[in-house]
Amino acid sequence: MADGRLTILYRGPLASCNYGCEYCPFAKRRETDAERAEDEAALTRFVGWCLAAARPLRVFFTPWGEALTQRRYQRALAALSKAEHVEKVAVQTNLSASLDWVGEARASRLGVWATYHPGWTSLDRFVAQCERLLGWGVSFSVGVVGLLEHKAALEALRARLPPSVYVWVNAARQDSAQYTHDDVRFFESVDPLFRWNLTPHPSRGLACRAGEDVVSVDGDGTVRRCHFIPTVLGNLYTAEFEQVLRPRACTNESCRCHIGYVHLEHLELRRVFGSGLLERVPESGSQPPART
Repeated sequence: MADGRLTILYRGPLASCNYGCEYCPFAKRRETDAERAEDEAALTRFVGWCLAAARPLRVFFTPWGEALTQRRYQRALAALSKAEHVEKVAVQTNLSASLDWVGEARASRLGVWATYHPGWTSLDRFVAQCERLLGWGVSFSVGVVGLLEHKAALEALRARLPPSVYVWVNAARQDSAQYTHDDVRFFESVDPLFRWNLTPHPSRGLACRAGEDVVSVDGDGTVRRCHFIPTVLGNLYTAEFEQVLRPRACTNESCRCHIGYVHLEHLELRRVFGSGLLERVPESGSQPPART
């Protein structure tokens, strides 16, 4: 970490959502009182550590479920956005919750990665939420899971948003084997980077920044390189934490999730996304290496 900056992907115990997407294991699951208390305690401890940190931080909430329907996560994002050493705090969300909390935050330090779920919200409501983010100057991207049945909804979403808003498409694992050439061309017409998400990236033995300047942290403070390699490196809340941060080669055969492969050095996608890396917003005019 030449510049001392650390990016943390935080995924606490939260595993509930107000939507019921059939491909999601956390669909329409409500947390119990005990689960809520456990998650709140873990979140409070994590935010406290971040606020007291002596290095520049970027924090990305990647929950198993929907965080922004919970006031505790709204407060956490607002507090972290106002800390001088926190360069960016971002969250993955379905954008269904009230956005009034953004008024309590430093909007210029917020990042939002929003997924549009046709069938669980209306296009009008989703676009209205995007317009609020635009009004506040929040950096955000939006997108859909690339189910074939979502093509019309995706086209409508792209038409309703300004060209400056990046609209991404995540390849649907259950549909991707059925994609025709025309399907891929359609998704690419909306998301020029779609092909990078379509197929797994060979990664074993290749340099990845995960474990060096970006780590995954769970509610107990357990540190792993990323969400996709289970090996434990240490614990955020111990004095030895700093010693685990070093360059490493990937130990998985391949990586197919954006929040993982974006850190593979040979893909050069960090250059493509620049300051919008967490919220998946490409730098204007930046192009990735050619991919066939």
